[in-house]
Amino acid sequence: MAIDFDDDSVLVPALRAGDETAFAWVVDRYDAVLRRLARHYVSTQAVADEVVQETWLAVLQGIDRFEQRSSLKTWIFRILMNKARTRGVRERRSVPVSSLGPDDADTAGFGPEWFRPAEDPVAGGHWATLPARWEEQPQDRVESRETLDRVQDSIAALPVNLRQVLVLRDVEGWSSDEVCDVLSLSPSNQRVLLHRARAKVRKDVADLLEPVAS
Repeated sequence: MAIDFDDDSVLVPALRAGDETAFAWVVDRYDAVLRRLARHYVSTQAVADEVVQETWLAVLQGIDRFEQRSSLKTWIFRILMNKARTRGVRERRSVPVSSLGPDDADTAGFGPEWFRPAEDPVAGGHWATLPARWEEQPQDRVESRETLDRVQDSIAALPVNLRQVLVLRDVEGWSSDEVCDVLSLSPSNQRVLLHRARAKVRKDVADLLEPVAS
């Protein structure tokens, strides 16, 4: 009978017992996404690979101290992100963490004129003027190398607290609950950060695409 390593109550004891099959399962499950995530914080793929290797070593060394207050997945990704952020700061590539409050109007790249007044009881904070719809652009334009590069550059330029939420939600496809768990965010803070990150990236890409639409 195959062992169900999807169950942390089975997986964690197996890892603690030095079960190589269990460790191989975890690596196969998470290694690729760890490398993609690390790459958003450091300058090269080689450095990202080093960060992931350090993460797996920390997992092996720390599994006996893992208290299971969160899922094993959350614990592993917290280790990775702490190591990746530290390495990124050391390389002087990371943008310093900003503490963005809900009233920072310019942070997302759109001025207040883009949104309905906050006091509007029905549509407060919603778009007043929608950016150009990407699906109305020629497909080859949206999928062009220039557009994809603009998206990647825009994500890389985000403050780390915005970037990590956007990457986990929109690049890796994590749920809101998973992101709140791994980043220790409240649901409302997660929504604010995701909105600001998406708006900034959308504005950067709109600057590239909208002249074609006009």
